Amino acid sequence: MIVGCIDPFEYKILQIIRDHLPDGWELVQAQGESKSDKFRALAEAEVCFLMAAPLPKEMIEAAPKLRFIQKLGAGLDRIDLDYCRERRVRVAKLFAGNSVPVAEHTLMLMLAASRRLVWLDQATRAGEWNKEEVRASNQHLRGKTIGILGFGAIGRQVSRLLSGFGVQQLYFDPVRADTETEQDFQVSYSPLDELLTRSDILTLHMPLLESTRSLIDSKRLSLMKPTSIVINCARGGLIDERALFEALESRQIFGAGIDAFSQEPPLDSPLLKSRYVTLTPHCAGATIDNFESIVRRAVENTQTVLEGGPLPVGDEEILWSV
Repeated sequence: MIVGCIDPFEYKILQIIRDHLPDGWELVQAQGESKSDKFRALAEAEVCFLMAAPLPKEMIEAAPKLRFIQKLGAGLDRIDLDYCRERRVRVAKLFAGNSVPVAEHTLMLMLAASRRLVWLDQATRAGEWNKEEVRASNQHLRGKTIGILGFGAIGRQVSRLLSGFGVQQLYFDPVRADTETEQDFQVSYSPLDELLTRSDILTLHMPLLESTRSLIDSKRLSLMKPTSIVINCARGGLIDERALFEALESRQIFGAGIDAFSQEPPLDSPLLKSRYVTLTPHCAGATIDNFESIVRRAVENTQTVLEGGPLPVGDEEILWSV
């Protein structure tokens, strides 16, 4: 059986995939990033393992034998799900597959933005000594209110990591958690706009749908404190990047940490010009430690689908809306 792969993985990552494939399975990797390279990788594939590459209708049409798409993460917004339904191609994600590294990355960006770490590193290397400047502006986490926007697997993992920092935690999710869960995580539910008003740090962990696109726009940014910080390790389209840039440059908010962009790579994003934001290349979930378990689960899901069985709860495609 052919497993097609169109993401530009490094050799070490491809070898991990090959090492976990059962006998008789073959990995066919796109040899470049052109459409024709990707078409060739999918031409005979019955299964596609997909990390971050887009999978539009024309790409799926180029794979007439395709039966199953396994996303090696959570977001399905770059897959043409309507055409998959039409073709009866099953699609699965990996529920909580990246929750630990994404949550750790989120916490890293909170700390980096609060302490303006990247700017201080660059300034110190350039011979500047800005100790007193940052004394008048930098922040620590203890005593702050953290607003978690989206309380699924990643949002809950972030909450767990924050539990030792002495912060108050609020959350908003279209589906409110039960009382036992709220007590277990020591979080309080808050309506969205109230959460924005009260939060010192806002962290986003929601999927990108039409109902969530540009959820954080100029109007909602105006509700936030001038000392507040915005963190996005989810999907770039959740934030209006121009509005965020203007809020940062006007000092309407203190800072931001961004791992996901509306266009990737973000060649024209205004955020590239701001010194008040820490940027990373949509890599929050990308750790070598986590990848082996991801591949193991992907293979298990594929075997289940090929045998006609049900996928684990949370992995099967679901539609989620605000």
